[in-house]
Amino acid sequence: MTSLPLIDIAPLVAATRERAEVAAQIGEACRAHGFFYITGHGMAPALTQRLEDLSRAFFALDEATKMRWRMELGGRAWRGYFPLAGELTSGRPDWKEGLYLGTELPEDDPLVLARTPVHGRNLFPDLPGFKTAILDYMAAATRLGHVLMEGIALSLDLPASYFAARYTADPLILFRIFNYPTQPVPGNLDVQWGVGEHTDYGLLTILRQDDIGGLQVRTAQGWIDATPVPDAFVINIGDMLDRMTGGLYRSTPHRVVRNTSGRDRLSFPLFFDPNFHARVRPIEGLPRPAVVDDSATRWDRANVHAFNGIYGDYLLDKVSKVFPQLRDALLPG
Repeated sequence: MTSLPLIDIAPLVAATRERAEVAAQIGEACRAHGFFYITGHGMAPALTQRLEDLSRAFFALDEATKMRWRMELGGRAWRGYFPLAGELTSGRPDWKEGLYLGTELPEDDPLVLARTPVHGRNLFPDLPGFKTAILDYMAAATRLGHVLMEGIALSLDLPASYFAARYTADPLILFRIFNYPTQPVPGNLDVQWGVGEHTDYGLLTILRQDDIGGLQVRTAQGWIDATPVPDAFVINIGDMLDRMTGGLYRSTPHRVVRNTSGRDRLSFPLFFDPNFHARVRPIEGLPRPAVVDDSATRWDRANVHAFNGIYGDYLLDKVSKVFPQLRDALLPG
């Protein structure tokens, strides 16, 4: 296989009888390598274009201005801007800059009052219309996440509401806006990739790419390019769905090559994850792969099937390694 499968999910969005066929295609893609494109998603092109235009305007600002919304000011909410080489994968800096966002919660929300990590207010740059574009996009992508999880449930011969009833009635939504510049890397930095090899942590990632490309997926046949498809999203499953399905649906390693296109590259991953306090358990009755523990071949050498705790514990362990300088602000204490 040299390309990712392309699935028209319009029947799933419309909840028509044909959604069973769509669910079967999703299941096949999840078993093969955990990545696929979707069309027929119902997301308005004008919405994504507005977000792209405003994001380019934000990243065009000088660094001193962008640092007015730096992550150090986001505290336990884990929100804000980070500069080039400010994020690590496997201990090495990635050649990208970005804006961390998530579900917008007021100061009097019970989760915020309880000082729950990765919950709170966003640090919205004050470009006119940017806040509205971000919130509108996150709301639409979150609705899409609920639809896709219904399709994944049906692909496993489970009720469509299986995940919503147990994990995602109030999902943890984390959203990133990344910019991959074309400028050369300073010689004093150990940078090899736009993003190094990794898997995602939660249930589902909904990725909007621009037209430049750079995402690569590791398959059994080797690394393949996730070439941008007009008006399509790239979907991949995360570690928690791997854990829930006992390895039947694997969270697949992927990476982003350094951008040498001559134009800055944008990407918009939204992570649709279990509720922070949900205890993630295996789904009973599913067929078990011959090899469940694949930690020897994983990028982080971790066994997701040995994890025991709430999703928030798993997430905090991972993200505190991505920004070690912010670890004390995020971890309980």
